Amino acid sequence: MGATDIGIDLGTASVLVYVKGRGVVLKEPSVVAIDRTTNKVLAIGEDARLMLGRTPGNIETDRPIRKGVISNYEVTEKMMKYFVQKAIGRRTFRKPRIAVCVPSGITEVEKKAVVDAGYQVGAREVIIIEEPIAAAIGAGIDITRPCGNMIVDIGGGTTDIAVISLGGTVASKSLPVAGDVFNNEIAKYIRQKHNLTIGERMAEDVKIRIGCCFKQPEVTTMEVRGRDLIEALPKTIEVTSEEMEEALIEPATQIVEAIHSVLEETPPELCADIAERGIVLTGGGSLLRGLEELICNKTGITTMTAEDPMTAVAIGTGQYVEYISQYRGESD
Repeated sequence: MGATDIGIDLGTASVLVYVKGRGVVLKEPSVVAIDRTTNKVLAIGEDARLMLGRTPGNIETDRPIRKGVISNYEVTEKMMKYFVQKAIGRRTFRKPRIAVCVPSGITEVEKKAVVDAGYQVGAREVIIIEEPIAAAIGAGIDITRPCGNMIVDIGGGTTDIAVISLGGTVASKSLPVAGDVFNNEIAKYIRQKHNLTIGERMAEDVKIRIGCCFKQPEVTTMEVRGRDLIEALPKTIEVTSEEMEEALIEPATQIVEAIHSVLEETPPELCADIAERGIVLTGGGSLLRGLEELICNKTGITTMTAEDPMTAVAIGTGQYVEYISQYRGESD
């Protein structure tokens, strides 16, 4: 077997692995469970996510990537190694070439941590690609043309907004408001309005099922379980999509304001292209109901979500490696 090209979307909420010729082969939560008494990793990925908020004192569930950046280097390395081996098996003779995508606002030190982790995993070469560029490629946009495209990639930890032309970023902004903030706002709202404390997984569930940030044609409801703050007993309440709109409008508006500020920095020619072509949303956070309508309503620019927003960045990262190898004239 020849060399394998791998694209990794190292996200705050989940890690996706793209293998050349096979597409996205793995998508798992970026959560690791560690036994603090022995410092051993007990579970990684989906197995660890199931333990969130349900562990005894000596076991800790950790998200080693926060706001799109490595916060725990050792744990990230173990996690990457596990996912790469799970994706390609151990049967490769040559070391893989790995492309990892990072948020656009990342520092050189943070970039180096990602590169080092890639080499520790066993890569022969590590290529860094900025998230919006990977998202644009994955969404099927030809980024090499002299034409302005605006990408808004809403992940778990960060929202990356960028205007891309001729394969590069013209104006961009990365802000720490994304899926995790939506979850926190839902939990905060339910705590303040209903005196009910809910866990991280419950908040995520509410967001996926009835979360919205723009008036919906019909009101949906959902039962939410948690602990009553006053009586400290388990309790179930019903929340509506209207309440979720109230809870999520503020973080969603912050994303709209950031889009505004990127448009302000964009040259007029490219602004005209964006007005004509529209804004493209990618990332899991873009699945929030009403986000397209809210952005369109506030900017006056047509907004659409990529075909498969969850995997766009991983696909784009993988295709970028293929693009680079063709560009260099390599044939493996």
